[in-house]
Amino acid sequence: MNPAYSSAGFFLALLLMCIKIRILTVLSLLLPSILFAEERFCYRVYLKDKGSSVYSLDHPENFLSKEAIERRLRQGLAVSISDLPIAQAYLDTLTAYDCDLILKSKWFSTVVVSTSDSSLLKTLSLVSFVDSVKLVWKGDDNIFIPLEEEVERLKSKEEPKHSLYGYAEKQIQMLNGIKLHQKGFKGEGMRVAIIDAGFKNVDRIAAFDSLRLLGTHNVISPHQSVFVGDNHGTKVLSCLAANEPGIMVGTAPSASYWLIKSEDTYSEYPIEEDFWTAAIEFADSVGVSVVSSSLGYYSFDDKTLDYNKNQLDGKTSFITRAAQVAASKGLVIFCSAGNEGASGWRKITFPADASDVLTVGAITDHKKRSEFSSIGFTVDERVKPDLVALGSGCCVIDSDGDIHYVSGTSFATPILAGLSICLWQAFPFFTNKELIEFIRHSGSMYDHPNAEIGYGIPNIYKAYKQRRKYEKSK
Repeated sequence: MNPAYSSAGFFLALLLMCIKIRILTVLSLLLPSILFAEERFCYRVYLKDKGSSVYSLDHPENFLSKEAIERRLRQGLAVSISDLPIAQAYLDTLTAYDCDLILKSKWFSTVVVSTSDSSLLKTLSLVSFVDSVKLVWKGDDNIFIPLEEEVERLKSKEEPKHSLYGYAEKQIQMLNGIKLHQKGFKGEGMRVAIIDAGFKNVDRIAAFDSLRLLGTHNVISPHQSVFVGDNHGTKVLSCLAANEPGIMVGTAPSASYWLIKSEDTYSEYPIEEDFWTAAIEFADSVGVSVVSSSLGYYSFDDKTLDYNKNQLDGKTSFITRAAQVAASKGLVIFCSAGNEGASGWRKITFPADASDVLTVGAITDHKKRSEFSSIGFTVDERVKPDLVALGSGCCVIDSDGDIHYVSGTSFATPILAGLSICLWQAFPFFTNKELIEFIRHSGSMYDHPNAEIGYGIPNIYKAYKQRRKYEKSK
């Protein structure tokens, strides 16, 4: 045997073995995360009614928090039938079929079920208390094992600036919000919900050490932490609640927060609307007053389920109607306009077309519309977006704990939402609709709005001064 050939053969075999070990190592990391994949279908079941409930409008404390009831009372809003939960008997009847209960909406009397049986749509349609059934999702049902949470603390590597607001000063100053903070209004006592895709590492990041966290809720995977996975909500939250002087201070650092995950980042189907509806119903029930949501929809993986522009009327899409109901409960909802301004769609996304939400577009540091920022008006010619804030080159804290610069209406929205929270703190007697109109009125183009930036750039401190002057003159 040729020794040289024998040696080459050995090293070739060794190389192949190393490659095989590498492949197996990668697979060993991936395979435990997915236990099985099975084609499944999710159906939204519309009920004719809620059934016989054990709950009563005379005792709302049995299904709403004290804070949720107080918010309604402050604004002269009654607890209504829409607040009553769906009867358990109905839920038990539906799940007796070959399906699992995924979500339910008391506001719309709907239930979302999951099944591997595609014929169940027809079967459920025949149930006596069912009005209709709609497919809202289909695909492989992957069961993921949550990643182990790390414990290392994450802190910005940037040098602190002399300014209290650090690298975020520009985006707050653009709305003239710093002076409002200097008056002592930083969101103290205000209850806020952020509905987003995930809040990776918020529990590990130094800029959130002083975060006043009321709780978390994962609509997608109820038993999984919101602090793993997607980091979009981390960046959004930092615009509001970051509090690391010299590095970044957000627009409402003293407010109290619920962090709610509602976005499925693995697919895009109408079930996203059900997730969002469940999220905002939860936010209402735990008594928040303000919701900041940087999510929007119009196109899905199954193109037959897409919306069209003629449906931007504030009353057609499921998610828009949910936003409108939430507003009727006294919530102030800040909603991103969308990033479709340079796409074929161009228009705002759903639920940004809802009448009683404040829809936020994006501008550059030159105070021009960001090219990507979705435009209005709605099909019924209402002004949308309502207002704009910096959305190009926004300062955020990312999931690595450091400063990053990002663009999107996703970040313009919480920047404005936070200062509006502080404004509501200053004038707690406002109803939600009064607050929204008050903020709109502060816009730089209130007298001549357009489809690109709506009522323009709000001047938060000027609005505060004018209202204070009015209050003193009364």
